[in-house]
Amino acid sequence: MERTLGVNPIWEMPTNSRLVIRVPGRTSELSKKISNRLLHDIVSGSILAGQHISAQQVADRYGVSRTPVREALINLENQSVLIRQTNRGYFVADKIPSKVNATLVDTPPDGHEDYQALANDWLTNQIPEDVTEQFLRQRYGWTKTKVNDLLVRASREGWIERKEGYGWRFLPVAKTPEAFDQIYRFRMAIEPVAMLEPTFELDHRVLSEQRRIQEGMLNMDLNSAPDESLLKNGSLFHEELIKLSGNPFFLMSLQRVNRMRRLMEYKAEINRDRLIEQCSEHLEILSLLERGSVADASYRMRQHLSGALKRKSPLAWSWAADNHSEIEQSHVKRR
Repeated sequence: MERTLGVNPIWEMPTNSRLVIRVPGRTSELSKKISNRLLHDIVSGSILAGQHISAQQVADRYGVSRTPVREALINLENQSVLIRQTNRGYFVADKIPSKVNATLVDTPPDGHEDYQALANDWLTNQIPEDVTEQFLRQRYGWTKTKVNDLLVRASREGWIERKEGYGWRFLPVAKTPEAFDQIYRFRMAIEPVAMLEPTFELDHRVLSEQRRIQEGMLNMDLNSAPDESLLKNGSLFHEELIKLSGNPFFLMSLQRVNRMRRLMEYKAEINRDRLIEQCSEHLEILSLLERGSVADASYRMRQHLSGALKRKSPLAWSWAADNHSEIEQSHVKRR
């Protein structure tokens, strides 16, 4: 029997049938990471106020087991971020305490720099398509736990997958500014047109949900939100609207190119001030759809995407030029 002393313990029966007692006050490192990620997702609007949160949902979301998730939920309950209702479970509080919000400004998600290093090496062809966890541990000097955390996150974002046999495989992404531009040109071709499809049907529940997310971003401190959550909210807006077309091929195509452009979006840098304008434009499109002005919403969507391309394209080309220069200098030093 494994036993940890303390008050108000949580009794669990693991698969090996050993009785384990865990104390809510003593959270593991993994549960702290889960608490931090969950808090970032709540503050960024990815998880909405009043939304029901279950241990299984969180475990599936972050690719972890339910034991540390339960500890994380208790931790967030103690911070008044979550509210536990008898026989119903946990719900996100309507308002996050200001002292909790303040801590997020100076605490980016754990492993952010390492994640960016891995992404950058894949973008610049510094690592092979097929890798093992041992390879990554040796190359970067990371622990087994860190490698697993980063691979799970990359898998969730859609640019790596576990091979059927052994190891991992990096997936195709937009690695050049030309590809980045082409993706936005493609989006300008399909997203406005999808609204004009004869099968396009307004769903006011979808529109209402997206309005809550976009307004929530406008009302939050964007500097406290991780890039991952901000990009996810933007992609979700466009994917939910194109889904209304009733044509699954539009949605499949958009989801694929959104995954392919994500790493270049990181490198093009997320401008928090520009995000306010982006959210405002999203809300304009939603207002047009809510009024039934679908043709006007289609036109506004094309303007929105065109503006994004004009703004981001120079940043992508600048990053590519800087990166090419760095690689050349590295090759000179090796000679």
